[in-house]
Amino acid sequence: MIPATRFAPTLPARAGSLLRATASCTRPAAWRAVVSFLTVCWFASVCGCAAYQFGASALYPPGIATVHVPVVRNETFRPDLGIRLTEALVKEIEQRTPYKVVSNPNADSVLRCTIVYESKSVLTETENDDPRALDATVSVAANWTARDGRRLMMNSLATGQDDATGFSQSVRFVPEAGQSISTATQDAIDQLARRIVSQMENRW
Repeated sequence: MIPATRFAPTLPARAGSLLRATASCTRPAAWRAVVSFLTVCWFASVCGCAAYQFGASALYPPGIATVHVPVVRNETFRPDLGIRLTEALVKEIEQRTPYKVVSNPNADSVLRCTIVYESKSVLTETENDDPRALDATVSVAANWTARDGRRLMMNSLATGQDDATGFSQSVRFVPEAGQSISTATQDAIDQLARRIVSQMENRW
């Protein structure tokens, strides 16, 4: 009769070999499963974000690449204001937005603006009744539409014009300090241009 102790040492060795063989067989399969899972997750994230825009373009309405800016209409007695605001708008659009300003009226969109009001009001006077501090005010009605007629800028202030967004800007100046109505008006125009272009961003 063969003693059982002769086979006892070989059982752990065979079990260890079997475990190592099983592990070597299952390790590639496990890695393949992990890689497949990660690939599916990446593909799903790419597909899910395909409809979104990234960077500065995400701030603006999609499907718009060009903007036509006609000369700003001027309803005041200052004939130079329309040209000055037009130049300021073109500069702001080119510098701050992904859009290209073009001269073609058939662009993807058109930004039409009208200066509806301009004034100079005295705030304080000197002892001789001379103006000491004044406010220069300029008001504009803006309308930005797509080629298909869609409104791209929401109305924020009533201006008396249909489908127009109203903007008003006042700048204080002191003649005694060397400031003039011309420089104050230009400051108001520059601020209006920045506000109008900011309003071209998407409203979430």
